Amino acid sequence: MSSVGTPDPNPGWLSDDELAQIRRRLPLLYVEAVPVRVDGMGIVTEIGLLLRVNDAGAIMRTVVSGRVLYGETLRDALFRHLEKDLGPMAFPQLPPSPVPFSVAEYFPLPGLGRYSDERQHAVSLAYVVPVTGTCDPRQDALELTWMSPADAASDRIAADMEGGRGSLVRAALASVGVL
Repeated sequence: MSSVGTPDPNPGWLSDDELAQIRRRLPLLYVEAVPVRVDGMGIVTEIGLLLRVNDAGAIMRTVVSGRVLYGETLRDALFRHLEKDLGPMAFPQLPPSPVPFSVAEYFPLPGLGRYSDERQHAVSLAYVVPVTGTCDPRQDALELTWMSPADAASDRIAADMEGGRGSLVRAALASVGVL
């Protein structure tokens, strides 16, 4: 006799071992979001960058980022990662179109492309997302720093970002006309 079980509420999750195996064999799909504040005319006035400790123990700046789960829409993945990283009161204003400002391809070996991620080969759809609420970084983020577009595009900030994400931030700023 078979029993009827409760469906897994997160069927897209993988165990750490499964994820490690998949990362060695297939590119994974990610979404990335550059959180911004805009003025009444829709002009970007500030960019929010997260401060995190990476696997090597170094403190680095980064953007909101995470995998798209099996069966999850891009919009749902984007919202889930924004809430996870910025807190439930960030009130992100998701773009009306799922078309990203950039598609970033991360390679496990530096030098194969502009972006690198030693863990895996990944393809990321990148978005600029205005947030209107209070951001309270959660999970593994130490803080969220709001800075001007000029500061966010500086060589100093780019040097604090791993995997080439400084280029991604500059592309985000260019896509909204503030670089």
